[in-house]
Amino acid sequence: MAQINKVGRRKTSTARVYVQPGSGSFVVNGKKMEDYFPILAHQMTINFPLQQTENMGKFDIKVTVRGGGVSGQADAVALGISRAIDTIQPEMHSVLKSHGLFTRDDRMVERKKYGRPKARKRFQFSKR
Repeated sequence: MAQINKVGRRKTSTARVYVQPGSGSFVVNGKKMEDYFPILAHQMTINFPLQQTENMGKFDIKVTVRGGGVSGQADAVALGISRAIDTIQPEMHSVLKSHGLFTRDDRMVERKKYGRPKARKRFQFSKR
């Protein structure tokens, strides 16, 4: 089987995920996944699609992720992995879909409005 590449996005983060059968190595931007995402919650988010499809340690995964913060990047990687697993194992589609792993979370930061300090915050009002 050849290498599969998929894209995952979340907020302003974009993750390009390359998956191929192998020994279970996981590299993110040239570093081990544990080094790039030291927080356990982010590691669990990324590994969730692999755990649900019982594919832990079966694929070599290489990720290039850019933009955004750590949480957005972790969610982007998880979406990319889910899409790659769906391509490799179509029979796992219902398992991944039931856990909501195909939904691209489209929530973005609201833009700042003119005449205000932030998107919704207002300057203090003084009647007199």
